[in-house]
Amino acid sequence: MRSDNAILRGGDASPPRPALSWRLRAFVARAWPPAAFFALLIACWEAMAVWLHSPLVPGCGAILRELVEIVASGFAFTEIGVTFLRMSLGFLLALLFALPVGILTAVSRSAERFFEPGVILGLTVPGLVWALLCVIWFGVSLASPVVAVALGVLPAMVISVHQGVRSLEHERVEMLRVFRLPPALVLRKVWLPLLYSFIVSGCRIGFSIAWKVIVLVEIFGMSDGVGYQLNSKFSTQDVEGVIAWTLAFWVAMLVIEHGIFRPLEVHANRWKRGVAR
Repeated sequence: MRSDNAILRGGDASPPRPALSWRLRAFVARAWPPAAFFALLIACWEAMAVWLHSPLVPGCGAILRELVEIVASGFAFTEIGVTFLRMSLGFLLALLFALPVGILTAVSRSAERFFEPGVILGLTVPGLVWALLCVIWFGVSLASPVVAVALGVLPAMVISVHQGVRSLEHERVEMLRVFRLPPALVLRKVWLPLLYSFIVSGCRIGFSIAWKVIVLVEIFGMSDGVGYQLNSKFSTQDVEGVIAWTLAFWVAMLVIEHGIFRPLEVHANRWKRGVAR
């Protein structure tokens, strides 16, 4: 009887432990590679700072103090918010043009040939060129970073939309044509769900491109933002400040990546898991 009770008690208590242990092991398996990378990076940087003993290679303590100062004062949030606002507006402007151009190039061979030189040109032109041109054209105004980001991101977004439309099977296209479904229904039930995942993937790539462009615009033609702060620290040879602002924006990008883009990508690709099952 006693053994039966023990078995019953053991059966009640045992399931949470394996589940908890499995979750802990899974978390450790995901976390230890990046943790090991950052530990090695910090150790190598600190060793280099001690060995060189130069103000141009500050130690991790000095960088951390500078980072804590700009974050604790709230200044980092203000400047990063300004930069993200400009990036977001440029992104929306690029998406506004990328959707019709990407769809048109996917369904029309003539349109593809027409836009192909412009897409290739946009992919090869460095972000520095767009930054310089927009500062010359628009001066110190909101239009400079917004247009520069849009020009830098647009080719990648067009390719993402183009590939999304081309991924639709020929049989399904023929089915839509045979059944003569209303265009609004086709757009809502077929095209938008299909393009959703490709647009999210394109946004993840385009966001990294936008960051490089927006920093250059803020360096050359803005009086605030992360790029301006980097240029300000560079002009005074403040290496701790340059690295601290870079780290602050890097953390903000990680938050955007894991807080917005990853959930959107999982949501956009949920239908693939359903098909696989």
